[in-house]
Amino acid sequence: MDNGKQKWETVVGLEVHVQLATRSKIFSGASAAYGAGPNTQACAVDLALPGVLPVLNREAVCMAVKFGLAIGAQINRESVFARKNYFYPDLPKGYQISQYEKPIVSGGTLAISAGGDGGAQKNIGITRAHLEEDAGKSLHEDFHGMSGIDLNRAGTPLLEIVSEPDLRSAAEAAAYLKKLHTLVRYLEICDGNMQEGSFRFDANVSLRPRGEEKLGVRTEIKNVNSFRFIEKAVQFEVRRQMKILDGGGAVVQETRSYDSAADETRPMRGKEEADDYRYFPDPDLPPLLLEEDFIAAVRAAMPELPEQKAARFIRDYALTEDDAETLTAGRDTADYFEAVAAACGDAKSAANWINGELAGHLNRENLALGESKVSAQALGELLCRVSEKIISSKTAKEVLQRLWNGEGASADEIIAKHGLKQITDDDAIEKIIRQTVDAHPEQARQFRDGNEKVLGYLVGQVMKSTKGKAEPRKVNAVLREMLSE
Repeated sequence: MDNGKQKWETVVGLEVHVQLATRSKIFSGASAAYGAGPNTQACAVDLALPGVLPVLNREAVCMAVKFGLAIGAQINRESVFARKNYFYPDLPKGYQISQYEKPIVSGGTLAISAGGDGGAQKNIGITRAHLEEDAGKSLHEDFHGMSGIDLNRAGTPLLEIVSEPDLRSAAEAAAYLKKLHTLVRYLEICDGNMQEGSFRFDANVSLRPRGEEKLGVRTEIKNVNSFRFIEKAVQFEVRRQMKILDGGGAVVQETRSYDSAADETRPMRGKEEADDYRYFPDPDLPPLLLEEDFIAAVRAAMPELPEQKAARFIRDYALTEDDAETLTAGRDTADYFEAVAAACGDAKSAANWINGELAGHLNRENLALGESKVSAQALGELLCRVSEKIISSKTAKEVLQRLWNGEGASADEIIAKHGLKQITDDDAIEKIIRQTVDAHPEQARQFRDGNEKVLGYLVGQVMKSTKGKAEPRKVNAVLREMLSE
């Protein structure tokens, strides 16, 4: 198998369906909200009933342009909607309104780490991003052996983003999808919820002899909505094709599904080509013409992008590249960090606590940062009390746990309620240290004889006597001085 891997080169291209975060559908005023009862949000326009005409959603166009600007693509002043004809039970019109020869966005790139994990930057080309409507959904459960059709999703606006075949491994495919997922959420054009189908993808996978330019026969893995599953699906498909080719066989161009339970891809149908869809311009929709003023207005409203934000965090907050990358992985994470840093005035501590203690709480309950039970203001206040030496770092972890449990609205409230304030009075600390030294003469003698390790024991005894309220560094310093007398 190792020899086979050296012989063949993996080539992957991705098609990503991004559900745009508009309130209404792309060609009608029907709600695009998720979770309504079956067939309660499918109007006459979505079903193409006689006498109705589609009207393009302006906000969907804005979102497509915003994405194009973010990847440095060409925004086409004229784009055309076409009818893509095919039969499927949950496609009520018998065709899908999409864009084909003249999409709204052409070209552009997305940078990932080569190899998918911490390597040098590699630019992945974007072929196109075009607007289209979604189909309905087939339901196969609780129908006594029959299937049902829910047309709520019919007409929901999608931006289909098609990459060049520039990816060379399953890891790179996953890295590209994660980067794209972060970008569309930053732009606020998609909520990125993969469980609800807001961000789903198809992978075109082929092998070719290493060093050859011509692409091999590809198979398409349809409708995956998990980064982990797409990586496993591509890995399986590479192994499957490699086995066929090494055995002297030929790969068949087809569409396949991925079974995560069996960890394998399975054939669905023969792969369609563009001619099979009989594309032609939609007679009910005129060409979409964009004025320069419209594009300029979208450009002016663009948010700070992840790479720009990471560079600013490194420059303005003196963060490491790793910290900056972690804290800009999501817009909500970046906003939370900046709020904590502003509240406590210490960006490094803010980064450490968000990536450490707070992340631990979130992971244990499988929560996103936006669902944190501790607000940025409350965490910032807590870190202030640490820097002011009102509480120790160890005590701060206890306070954070109590904040998480809802035992108080602020760090100050919990500190006061439970008497957690550090002892800062020098005379009081010296008195407790003197009592500790007198109570442990053997350990004091060992330290004076050169046994440094015993100092930790004596510090621990002082902390135990003060119930953790003494400042450890001060205790350490005073103990050294007292034992050296």
